[in-house]
Amino acid sequence: MRLGVLDVGSNTVHLLVVDAHRGAHPTPMTSEKSVLRLAERIGADGLLADRDADALVGTVAGVAQAAEQSGCEELLAFATSAIREADNAAEVLARVREETGVELRVLSGEQEARLTFLAARRWYGWSAGRLLLLDIGGGSLELALGIDEQPDLAASLPLGAGRVARTRLPQDPPSKRQVAELREWLDEQLAPTAKRFRKSGGPDRAVATSKTFRSLARLTGASPASAGPRVRRTLTETGLRQLLSFITRMSAADLAGLDGVSSARSHQLISGALVAEAVMRALGVAELDICPWALREGVILRRLDHANGEDHTAMRTRTEPGSSDAEPPSANGLDADRGTGLQAHDGARWNR
Repeated sequence: MRLGVLDVGSNTVHLLVVDAHRGAHPTPMTSEKSVLRLAERIGADGLLADRDADALVGTVAGVAQAAEQSGCEELLAFATSAIREADNAAEVLARVREETGVELRVLSGEQEARLTFLAARRWYGWSAGRLLLLDIGGGSLELALGIDEQPDLAASLPLGAGRVARTRLPQDPPSKRQVAELREWLDEQLAPTAKRFRKSGGPDRAVATSKTFRSLARLTGASPASAGPRVRRTLTETGLRQLLSFITRMSAADLAGLDGVSSARSHQLISGALVAEAVMRALGVAELDICPWALREGVILRRLDHANGEDHTAMRTRTEPGSSDAEPPSANGLDADRGTGLQAHDGARWNR
């Protein structure tokens, strides 16, 4: 089965195409992304303007066409913090559905954490024992902890790298005072959640996903992406602290020239590093393994867990733009399946 996963995030719209079937390792075939920075497009009134909705509709239409041309039998489409926080999200999602035929489902922060935890658990297996998962996105920070495939604890905090950069670090590069104040503020924001996680017991293995953590690991000496996904990569508290001592003195333009840092994300590298430092400090974590699987793979794995002959053939086909046949998203974006956020029928899909 060839699956397409469309991830509308705070920074990018990302399509991942994989060949997969139940019980098998999903094989990536193609990947493409467009930088929209939707979170930055939400105005002071909490709305996505018409021109920004136009940009999203056009991008989703292009991605859907690319997925079909790649031979995808199904398209699983979801959106995260940027869309769920826009006050006119329902109207924007309706436009996307009517004009592109793609129904975007909105994941809650906790659903993001649970699905990403599932991906990490499958990657490391049962031998990892009690697993701690950390993920820094553009709009939110996800944490999950547990020994099974479903975490015992899952949380999402509005501490994404892009959000923190916009709201807490207005100067480029930031001043020493701004950095110190942000460290103190992050400690306060993390304290209640960190207390719950520490009370639940320490992990046997702590792992991290997301572009932010991958970039930080690369800058502290981890192997480049060209070495492949199975090379072990780590981020240590000591290495991160040393990295922060010099990147906090660099502008976003200079940071974009560093290996592993894209120009689209250089403006939020410092804030992401400070969030990473704070959450590692709050949870008493000295080292993180960087997991190559994250939310998109979690969505794929959950879909495959439910796959059987009946639900595959009975899938709702992709709707034609302008059709009224598609079901509207539920009030909270997705119907929960044991807390994972996806059921076999969830997501925008088509059969070919």
